[in-house]
Amino acid sequence: MDCEFLQTTSLFRGLTTEEIRQILTCLGSHETRFSKDAVIFRGGDTVTEVGLILEGSVNVIAYHYWGGSSIFGHAEKGRLFGEAYAAIPGKELLCDVKAAEDSRILFMNMDRLLTTCTKNCGPHQRIIRNLLQISASNTLAQITRMMHTAPRTIRERLLSYLSEQAALNGSPSFTIPFSRRQLADYLGVDRSALSNELSKMRKENLLSFRKNEFTLHEK
Repeated sequence: MDCEFLQTTSLFRGLTTEEIRQILTCLGSHETRFSKDAVIFRGGDTVTEVGLILEGSVNVIAYHYWGGSSIFGHAEKGRLFGEAYAAIPGKELLCDVKAAEDSRILFMNMDRLLTTCTKNCGPHQRIIRNLLQISASNTLAQITRMMHTAPRTIRERLLSYLSEQAALNGSPSFTIPFSRRQLADYLGVDRSALSNELSKMRKENLLSFRKNEFTLHEK
């Protein structure tokens, strides 16, 4: 296990490599590899473990009753997923979690994460605090997505999302984590209509792009 990498993640922030090695055993941790598009968690299941992405990335996909689907969330290397459902015993998943690319996932038992050992050790308390911050951050991410999908027009949704990405990257040039189809799902719009709107915005010199690399232009 690459404990030096785990030190850089939000869950293990503030712990030494030795503390991480010791606590991984307490958490019942284990690794699993997934190929692209493989289902990690399936809708309707209940989960008792959280996943931390060691390699690759995952998409949270919601399926509609009459067909179709949309990407409800995306998590990349170093991020945690599944913690909200794992924290509620018996809660059934409302969506699938799939590997967006070939991925390696570290799974940990949620009960052990939330329950300190008899020694009430400091490292475990730190992990619980980190987990609370992660949960709050994920809630804000969902609120942000609602902000992007609130506008009525595709252009307004694109402007909202791309403006946020520019702000997050501190640059008008950036790479988004979605393919064109995935971006359409994330924004809740038709893929063809999204591509048409992007082409119009490029002709109007509002932006330029190549695949998932974008540059926003000043008016």
